Amino acid sequence: MLESITMCGICGRINFDPNGTSFGRNTPVSDDLMHRMCDTIIHRGPDSEGIFNSQSQISNPKSQIALGIRRLAIIDLTTGDQPIHNEDKSIWLVLNGEIYNFQELRDGLLKKGHSFYTKTDTEVIVHLYEEYGVDCVKHLRGMFALALWDNNKGQLFLARDRLGKKPLYYAQTDRYLIFGSEMKAILANPEIKKEVDLDALDYYLTYYYIPSPLSIFKGIRKLPPASYLVCDANGAIKIERYWQIDYRAKHSLSQKEYCNRIMELLEESTKIRMISDVPLGALLSGGIDSSAIVGLMARNSSKPIKTFSIGFGETGYSELKYAKLVAEHFKTEHHEFIVTPKVIDILPDLVWHYGEPYADSSMLPSYYVARETRKHVTVALNGDGGDENFAGYPRYLAQKLMSLPLARILSRMANLLIPPLGPADPKSFFTRLKRFTAVAGLNPAQRYLVWQLCFNSAYRQKLYSPLIRDKINQPSENYLMDIYNHAKADNHLDRMLYTDVTAYLPEDLLVKMDIASMANSLESRSPFLDHKLMEFSAGIPANLKLKGFTLKHLLKKSLKGFLPDEILMRGKMGFGVPISRWFRGELKGYLQEILSAESIRKRGYLQPEPIQELIRQHLAGQADHGARLWALLVLELWFREFID
Repeated sequence: MLESITMCGICGRINFDPNGTSFGRNTPVSDDLMHRMCDTIIHRGPDSEGIFNSQSQISNPKSQIALGIRRLAIIDLTTGDQPIHNEDKSIWLVLNGEIYNFQELRDGLLKKGHSFYTKTDTEVIVHLYEEYGVDCVKHLRGMFALALWDNNKGQLFLARDRLGKKPLYYAQTDRYLIFGSEMKAILANPEIKKEVDLDALDYYLTYYYIPSPLSIFKGIRKLPPASYLVCDANGAIKIERYWQIDYRAKHSLSQKEYCNRIMELLEESTKIRMISDVPLGALLSGGIDSSAIVGLMARNSSKPIKTFSIGFGETGYSELKYAKLVAEHFKTEHHEFIVTPKVIDILPDLVWHYGEPYADSSMLPSYYVARETRKHVTVALNGDGGDENFAGYPRYLAQKLMSLPLARILSRMANLLIPPLGPADPKSFFTRLKRFTAVAGLNPAQRYLVWQLCFNSAYRQKLYSPLIRDKINQPSENYLMDIYNHAKADNHLDRMLYTDVTAYLPEDLLVKMDIASMANSLESRSPFLDHKLMEFSAGIPANLKLKGFTLKHLLKKSLKGFLPDEILMRGKMGFGVPISRWFRGELKGYLQEILSAESIRKRGYLQPEPIQELIRQHLAGQADHGARLWALLVLELWFREFID
């Protein structure tokens, strides 16, 4: 019987023995420091704290190391406390996440002679490591960030799940390695300096986020998704990637067989994520993906599913009517919330939680819906990953259309004729049309890049102050272009899917949901991101995902008769925020105050003149700079929170 699955925050520190000195061997990690590190991530695990310290818990430690954890109990029985150890206490582990196939793994380990003192998924990893070493992660099905100390080998083992749902940061010098689920745990160590990494800043102003392995601070790095890090007692580290999705090998099934297999995999993925002894619900946007998850939950539950939706007062941004339709169709216990532009008080808290500049404005509704949902449940399933698996973004269709010679000619004509009607709005027909037609003369990789950009290279050069302009070492556009051009894929749709799964999904969307949910001590689970489902989906021919002008063709066929036709036939709205309108209305004064010329000039990183021009154009309705201004606003708030 399952006894403990936990969502948590983890942290730790190992002191090395540099150059044959006695620093690492004789300088223990203090429990007071570990308590301070754990306190910085208490929101990720408010239920309990656990600390392993080699100084007091191993008779002959090969290094001075400590592991810490803050626990959010999901299956709240007595044997779930961490850290977890093996039989002779030579191996210790802390885990943030869930291993959905742990019972199967446990049964196999019992047959091999391993003994267990708990019934947790965490202890399974300890014995799996004894059998397979670092390859143990290849056997895990779930989402996780883990840290394991092997005193026999004198090595620390860190790992993240395949998709990167759970974060892991680290900082290393010749005297120590420190790690944590959030940068704040690392910053609790007095040796860590808050020196801004200018290359990371350039990435942020390129993509709205900072991709791994960079972080905003020079001395702190992110362990990439699907990777593990091994560090010995002398400080030598090795980082390896253990999984990568591949779109080149295709299945050969009939459409009916594809549909049946998709539903089988998605239902199984949903069922194993419904295991919980605490209240459980679902985030319901009213789109296809979250609606499918709600329907499958309802089919596998003996009582009504609790569903939670968020909307806006502005026309064109609220999906509440569709969410209500799905809730009524599956007879859920439904809750709705309306977001208003009164976000000034919450923004500094959000900036603190994210820890580094992060500019996806849907962080706002994600945080609000998580906060309201947590009042009712502790675990919530969502529809994340459906677009990346089955081709749901409009840019996939735009790429296809732009590849047609006639379309490129017409788009150039349209780009000249599109009128500047009224205040530019990101959801207006003309704004969207202009965005897509502006890339008509570019190749597919360049088009994909432009659709992802915040500021292009030329504009960033205008933004930067002379003091930092020459200190940025690499063109950040190469990051996304390299992924696209070297994708394990044979056509442009699969290249886009590969790039989204490798970059946009883990570095933007999953960061957003992890922080928004864990800031509210809410566990978020994503059935579409099960790696078995994703590997099968990668083998589906591209022309069945995007057929003609129909996005998600095969997924829609799979859900025909299961979801209401009105849900299957509607276009994609996305989890957008009317930030452009807010900046021209209720948030106008706040925007002008935070991004004043005086504030920007005093900060010293950016030039005030181009920023003031962006504000002027946006307020005059000459252009839509809402997303860009949001990125600059968040950046200044981050400086105030973490640097000032």
